[in-house]
Amino acid sequence: MNTKKVNTREELEHAYKVRMKVFVEEQNVPPEEELDEHDASATHFLTYDNNHPIAASRLRFVDEYGKLERICVLKDYRGKSYGKQIILEMEKVITEKGYKKAKLNAQTHAEAFYKKLGYETVSDEFLDAGIPHVTMIKKL
Repeated sequence: MNTKKVNTREELEHAYKVRMKVFVEEQNVPPEEELDEHDASATHFLTYDNNHPIAASRLRFVDEYGKLERICVLKDYRGKSYGKQIILEMEKVITEKGYKKAKLNAQTHAEAFYKKLGYETVSDEFLDAGIPHVTMIKKL
């Protein structure tokens, strides 16, 4: 397994394919909502298993937070710590940039997963792309 920051156009396309598979095909998020204006300025991450892209995410810096977004793992690879690994890599970049807090909007079914990684729920439930979410933060 290899988790890394995206550095090439090909890697970015791999990240987009993973996101489209999970969010658009599996969760029925409209494609125009999945890929948005923030993709151009975000730092993207990708996890490979034997050169096969299996997880993706993006990171933006908003206010005093590193904001973790679009975290996804292909269905066949879930429950094998790939999500945790990509989050740890994102948190490493956040601290390297001098930020001390991470923030994310978690789908409610994944809230317990993020709590295990030290995130605390700080909002009521809300809908994003028709899917229930909560905002969570973590001090790094």
